[in-house]
Amino acid sequence: MINTTSMNITSKTNMALAAALCITLFSYGQRKSQTRTMDFPMTENHWAKLTDNTEFVPYKGTQAVQSTDGKPFTIWLKDFEFSDGTIEYDMELKGQGFPSIYYRISPDTLNFETFYVRYFGTPDPKLRFATQYTAVVDKVNLWDMTDDYQAAVNLNETGWNHIKMVIHGKQMRVYVNDIKKPVLWVPAMEGVTENGAIGLEGNVIYANVKITPNATEDLPAVAGYDPTYNDPRYLREWQVTEPVDYPFGKDLLEGIPVSPGVQIDSTYLDENATWKTVWAGRRALVNLTPEYGGPKDGNRRLVWLKTTIKAEKDIEKLLRLGFSDEVWVFINGKPLYQDRNFYGSPGMKFPKGRASIENAAFTLPLQEGDNELLIGLSNYFYGWGIIARMEDTDGVWFK
Repeated sequence: MINTTSMNITSKTNMALAAALCITLFSYGQRKSQTRTMDFPMTENHWAKLTDNTEFVPYKGTQAVQSTDGKPFTIWLKDFEFSDGTIEYDMELKGQGFPSIYYRISPDTLNFETFYVRYFGTPDPKLRFATQYTAVVDKVNLWDMTDDYQAAVNLNETGWNHIKMVIHGKQMRVYVNDIKKPVLWVPAMEGVTENGAIGLEGNVIYANVKITPNATEDLPAVAGYDPTYNDPRYLREWQVTEPVDYPFGKDLLEGIPVSPGVQIDSTYLDENATWKTVWAGRRALVNLTPEYGGPKDGNRRLVWLKTTIKAEKDIEKLLRLGFSDEVWVFINGKPLYQDRNFYGSPGMKFPKGRASIENAAFTLPLQEGDNELLIGLSNYFYGWGIIARMEDTDGVWFK
């Protein structure tokens, strides 16, 4: 699960980070040749308080920072710009939540990368959702689009947890306590920044921050292997419309006096709609968030995606579909499937409301020749997109 307080990265934290611009001017950046380890003790000489509940204190023989009121605090490393290298720090769990590190933060604070731990009671070393990497793009946290970048971890419920992050170009490895084996390996970070500031947030105790610029070990800078790359079953080429407002309480369909008795309301899709090509990216995900952003003022929005599947004869094929938040599926103009994936609701799809190829599966009745697969997709909660994969490609062709 994800904490609704933590998910306000795109509001509370961004506002706080923006305020820090007044005191943080990026007076120097790291030089590419520099690999000297630098210590940043938890004092006001090195860190800017972005929230009033921040307290720098001596703790267990070192300088530390903690919350004064049991709520998450935010701090910003002064006068430092990070691109590649190794970041290490110690974290002691204190209150439940999502202790997070933000890095490569853009000057306007709208774009950055983040790694965080989920802590809600006794840590479970088998819980895959215990850690997560995600990106924030134009204020939108893509946590629900990055299910792949989560991992289990052995956390110390008392005492320090040592975290080490090795970052190089598009890739990152994260170690927690065991510095010989990474708990999380991200082959392709999905943020849009290459360098920027560093911040910490959470109701925990932080200490012993060390940064070694350009110390990237054997980690390549280019994006790593995409496990969907060699799989021809994924539908990758789509046409997409511009988003339109789709308020709650409305219905996409309207009745007509012929079989099957319904059609798409032309308010939401008509013959004059403009379409443009969009391709699935890494992980075969058609991620619409970078292009269209997230929800606008909390309102639901709708786009349409379509593609063509050619069948050598009349045939039925199983389609697996990942999506966020709602889908309406039509085959050759006829309604076929409708579903919702609302995080936090009893009906949210496995895994826990995230967009994943494991969300849903249903049968496509294909006719001989060309078949139009049309999907309405709505969004009101963080990122949005789809992943589509045929069970097999025998007797069908698509891009």
